[in-house]
Amino acid sequence: MKVLVACEFSGRVRDAFKLRGHDAWSCDFLPTEAIGNHIQDDVLKHLNDGWDLMIAHPPCTYLTVSGNKWFKPEFKNRFPDRELRRNEAINFFMMLINADIPKIAVENPIGIMSTLYRKPDQIIQPWQFGHPETKATCLWLKNLPPLNPSNIVKLPDKKSERMRLHYLPPSPDRWMERSRTFQGIAEAMAEQWGELKGSPLEKW
Repeated sequence: MKVLVACEFSGRVRDAFKLRGHDAWSCDFLPTEAIGNHIQDDVLKHLNDGWDLMIAHPPCTYLTVSGNKWFKPEFKNRFPDRELRRNEAINFFMMLINADIPKIAVENPIGIMSTLYRKPDQIIQPWQFGHPETKATCLWLKNLPPLNPSNIVKLPDKKSERMRLHYLPPSPDRWMERSRTFQGIAEAMAEQWGELKGSPLEKW
């Protein structure tokens, strides 16, 4: 398949598909962290390039429920353009999910798109795919089956360990660390969705 991984700079999902023989490309405004097929550009310019499958990771800053507090009136002067940025993020999400691509998965944390668009097809956790951490991730799917857990592991007792990403100290690149797809999830996407044929539930 010809696979587009939208808004990915890490190359993790791209390379998981590439290793299974697919023509996989990542696309982001940032350069890729791992040498490979990468388009450094606005992904909206490349949605009509003949993809069979797109996995998209649109920015969640203005969509996640954890950021709702910044929309309160008392923060209006501090963030005067936040409503505009949220509307732009909503439009971007919808352009991805409505792209003319046969199979689509769009992921995001729990947020407003569950109300503005529809509820996600599933919510996955890293601990279902070999990583002893929690980070609820919603998946909206088009002609794709839900991901099956590939390696369920026990969570550590310490909250700071099982919620490692949440407790990362403030830094300029904190958002980058939090946005990288867990390797186990990337592998599951490539293994399960990379073998689909015809009907979304028919496998080789």
